[in-house]
Amino acid sequence: MAIGLLSFQTTIAQPATLKGIGVHSGQPVTMSFLPADADTGIVFHRQHANGSVTELRAVASQVGNTDLSTVLGFSPANWVATVEHVMAAIYSLGLDNLIVEVDGPETPVMDGSSAVYIDAIEQAGIVSLDVKRRYIRVVKPVRVENGASWAEFRPYEGTRFEVEIDFDCPLIGRQSWQGDLTPENFKRELSRARTFGFMRDVERLWAAGLALGSSLENSVVISDDDKVVNVEGLRYADEFARHKTLDAVGDLALAGAQFIGSYRSYRGGHKMNSMALKALLSDPSAYEVVEAPGARRGQARAREFVAVNAPGFAPWTA
Repeated sequence: MAIGLLSFQTTIAQPATLKGIGVHSGQPVTMSFLPADADTGIVFHRQHANGSVTELRAVASQVGNTDLSTVLGFSPANWVATVEHVMAAIYSLGLDNLIVEVDGPETPVMDGSSAVYIDAIEQAGIVSLDVKRRYIRVVKPVRVENGASWAEFRPYEGTRFEVEIDFDCPLIGRQSWQGDLTPENFKRELSRARTFGFMRDVERLWAAGLALGSSLENSVVISDDDKVVNVEGLRYADEFARHKTLDAVGDLALAGAQFIGSYRSYRGGHKMNSMALKALLSDPSAYEVVEAPGARRGQARAREFVAVNAPGFAPWTA
């Protein structure tokens, strides 16, 4: 299928602010989206109590820990954790340039999905800028494996995700989601899928100082007898696979540019997503940098994009 892709860069029309708690720290956090000029990219500003600011570009080279969430930065004193749900909303809505101010060590988890971020961005509005958007187009397969888990990029005329999970839990089992990524598809099919966890892991995580902000308000919790604890139940019958796909969208948003291609994974997660993205970007023969031909506004078909001589265009290394 030939998917329409935006030809020019975008940013948010006006600031938007959200308040919540960090899912791991359990501490209150305020996050603001601010407009940014063309070619700024997505940049996080970690604001400290003493008034100083740590700048972290949302790119693959800045990814630190990926054990339970995706972290930008390498020091707890300066990093911003759990960026994947925010980045999934930013990427799926086609935002290229944005300053994200955060006054704590992680983003607010809100309801455990991307829905609140989507609403905030759409209410603020999105505007087109006068600079062309460049894409990373996959031109040959790239695959990474780790035990029974694997992930790969393949050429495709659009942006597609095929994510399969396989849990030793009768409630989850083997599930998959696949589809082309468009703003409409993401909002309808993925944006409301929440993070999930098991009751049996709670004490271990708390002892490690993690999941201190996790609750039934922001997570799907699975009991020891493999049932959903949340009174409302599941939002989708396959919410677990959909949330893993949402995570993958957010993790791959750290490419530093929108990509044209298909991403497939089996039993993946943040670490596998990061490994696959870094494998793709470290192989210049696996992708090319492209943009829409001419000065046409709006959308163009993926096959119409042309390679550009852009040796300095590598935002993922910043």
